[in-house]
Amino acid sequence: MKKLLVLLLLICTVFVSGCEKEESDLNSLEQVLESGQLILGLDDTFAPMGFRDDAGNVVGFDIDLAKAVAAELGVELVIQPIEWDSKVLELNAGNINMIWNGLTITDERLETINFSQPYLNNRQIVLTKTGLSILSVDDLTGLKVGVQIDSSGQYALENNEVFNTISEEVKYNNFTEALLDLESGRIEVIIMDEIMARYVVSQGTYDVIVTDVSLGDEEYGIGFRLGDDELRSRIDEILNALAETGVTAEISNTWFGEDIFRK
Repeated sequence: MKKLLVLLLLICTVFVSGCEKEESDLNSLEQVLESGQLILGLDDTFAPMGFRDDAGNVVGFDIDLAKAVAAELGVELVIQPIEWDSKVLELNAGNINMIWNGLTITDERLETINFSQPYLNNRQIVLTKTGLSILSVDDLTGLKVGVQIDSSGQYALENNEVFNTISEEVKYNNFTEALLDLESGRIEVIIMDEIMARYVVSQGTYDVIVTDVSLGDEEYGIGFRLGDDELRSRIDEILNALAETGVTAEISNTWFGEDIFRK
């Protein structure tokens, strides 16, 4: 009987301590303020949201927004590059506090990610080489289509009827690899975020064009761990305040020449 009581006490102790640990793990706002660091996970090739400049520094629209938020929190922003298809694992492991990198809000992601309010509108569009005419989604039939692994472009393509008619879906770790293959002719089109696609074209680095063919409208949000409501809510509050004071408009104009921040 004594052994049974001891066993029950041990089980209860483990259960309670596990619950306390889980609750503590989810209180990221308190952890951020105590540590003095806000850790941002990103794919550091995703221009103009978060990418490396010629000096190797991570810069971008999302980076500038995050710096402004970190300043309001009174903490240091720490940039942590991650593998994009491991982003939820990185969140749940506590290696990062948030994913802030042109992250599209989808029904599927809502099952594993706690999203902020939307802050930017976007579309998944077709990018191709100069000379190839793509006037509709049906024109993807028979083509080799490039996507980033676990990206919104991949989801948009695979959930479109045209997916069953394409020649091949080619998956890449990042869009830099996809763009190089597009130029070399290994693939014929890429499905990517319109914001990134237009930035790529504006830089003149690749001989590509942005078509007006869209596979769907979408919204960007900041991703947090499920149940991590305090940090998410606080950052939403700060972004709303920064929009009221014109800070988000200033950052947007720097990167896009206009205010596209969604208020």
